[in-house]
Amino acid sequence: MLKLIKRLSGSIRQYKKVSILTPLLIVGEVCMECLIPFIIAQLISALETAAKENIDPEQTFWVILRYSIVLIVMAVVSLTCGALAGYTCAKAAAGFAKNVRQDMYYKVQDYSFENIDKFSSSSLVTRMTTDVSFVQMSYMMIIRTAIRCPLMFVFAIVMAVIMGGWLAMMFVLVIPILLFGLIAITRRAMPMFRRVFKKYDKLNESIEENISGMRVVKSFAREDYEKEKFNTAAENVRNDFTKAERTVAFTTPLMQSCLYLNMVFVLLLGSYLVSNQIPAISSGVMSVGQLSAMLTYGFQILMSLNMLSLIYVMLTMSAESARRIVEVMEEEPSLKQPADPVMKVADGSIDFKDVSFKYSSRAERNALDHVTLHIGSGQTVGIIGGTGSSKSTLVQLIPRLYDVSEGTLLVGGADVKDYDLNVLRDSVAMVLQKNQLFSGTIRDNLRWGNPDATDEEIEKACHMACADEFINTFPDRYDTWIEQGGTNVSGGQKQRLCIARALLKNPKVLILDDSTSAVDMRTEAMIRKSFSEYIPETTKLIIAQRISSVMQADMIIVMDGGAVVAVGTHEELLRTNSIYQEVYSSQIQNGGEDDA
Repeated sequence: MLKLIKRLSGSIRQYKKVSILTPLLIVGEVCMECLIPFIIAQLISALETAAKENIDPEQTFWVILRYSIVLIVMAVVSLTCGALAGYTCAKAAAGFAKNVRQDMYYKVQDYSFENIDKFSSSSLVTRMTTDVSFVQMSYMMIIRTAIRCPLMFVFAIVMAVIMGGWLAMMFVLVIPILLFGLIAITRRAMPMFRRVFKKYDKLNESIEENISGMRVVKSFAREDYEKEKFNTAAENVRNDFTKAERTVAFTTPLMQSCLYLNMVFVLLLGSYLVSNQIPAISSGVMSVGQLSAMLTYGFQILMSLNMLSLIYVMLTMSAESARRIVEVMEEEPSLKQPADPVMKVADGSIDFKDVSFKYSSRAERNALDHVTLHIGSGQTVGIIGGTGSSKSTLVQLIPRLYDVSEGTLLVGGADVKDYDLNVLRDSVAMVLQKNQLFSGTIRDNLRWGNPDATDEEIEKACHMACADEFINTFPDRYDTWIEQGGTNVSGGQKQRLCIARALLKNPKVLILDDSTSAVDMRTEAMIRKSFSEYIPETTKLIIAQRISSVMQADMIIVMDGGAVVAVGTHEELLRTNSIYQEVYSSQIQNGGEDDA
């Protein structure tokens, strides 16, 4: 637990002052609240004395007025300190939560795909939202309530001893019973909370999957199935949370039972001592004012311990959240920046030297197995293979989205591990089949490729990607608003915008991972023609399912089962490779390409 606190405390940063100021204000508030019953007891004793000694009413009035002014001043000071503490506490807790989310988000940005695969996107979302909210509430309690309650408890005990003597020690007797009960409850509740947060991940995963795949759900009329799946996940969370909350709920009745019984005992015994004038304090017998103050202090002790139990419950719940947050913060990216990185990619040449790769060290087989290739700078290379042949895996190693498990991968004559990551990735542009557009204008989305791109450069890139054909039909042209995920443009339009965005990077290597699957063959041919005319020096890797997409390539790579089984031109592979012959026959000779 101390390790978690130490790690999370680094996120307080600029909110240290308000975090320290809050407990100081709480000290002032608690001091006033504990002194008020003492002053009231003095007032009651003064009135009791005045009644016994028949003191002049006017003199008694001035005594009451003096005590009243003192009480009003103390109440105002207590209120002011409490209000300011509430403000500083809220500011500190909200700022701390903001910093925690920021630290997590920045950390995730440094993750490799391997790190992200370890957590899953739904789990990361849960940790940045639900878990941080729990930790925020705990921090708010720690700097305010967790300071106030122990102080109130100690001060009230001290004042109760002053006012009630040995009788006040009755309040202390319940503490061992309460500690034993709280420890037993925590040991039972903690495993339940661990299960709950894992099921939160499953619930968010169900929501994320359903929303992202809504079109598929509706096209297959699977709404009822998805509702049932969501209800099951939500019910699992509810059941486990109910069990956990039901367990920790025993803290309140345990606390109240001990302390109310204790107060009843003190009240009965105290009344007996007062009525029979039996000494209970060092100065003599106990007065009515002292008994009244002692009961008030007893109530303060009760409320302090009750709030401490709630804090304990909250900390118990948030301990698992804190562990999950720190787990994200302490995860080390599997991709490391070199100590003295290469800051320039010389050209677009690519060399795979006996490269093997597996997604996890626990995987039984390699996704890529002993691949050796040389791709010259400026070449157009087609990559063909069946589903699961690791075509995408091959190209994802080039911008170092993953590190090779064995062998060496060179880009521009240097090992990809020797490059500065940003330099390497700025020189390698990838266009995926399912690329992502973001909410904003078309111009905003295109400038992801180059934030400083001029309008002329944007229009040229769109012309090369044949995106200007549909952009110019929009009333606002490049200022047309794109909804989140590009839901207001077609699949083919989205792909062409993503190609234009990649071209704006002016990359040394351009990778098209089945990224023209949603455009017609005429448009695809125009895009290929633009590439050969405008970016002849850029190395172009084209993963495709259609033979026509790669027939004109300088070199075609045929993959099967994670291995390169053949390399050659279209004519060479038609003569020598059975896999290529089979694909060509099914698509071209039998009319499959036309049907597609």
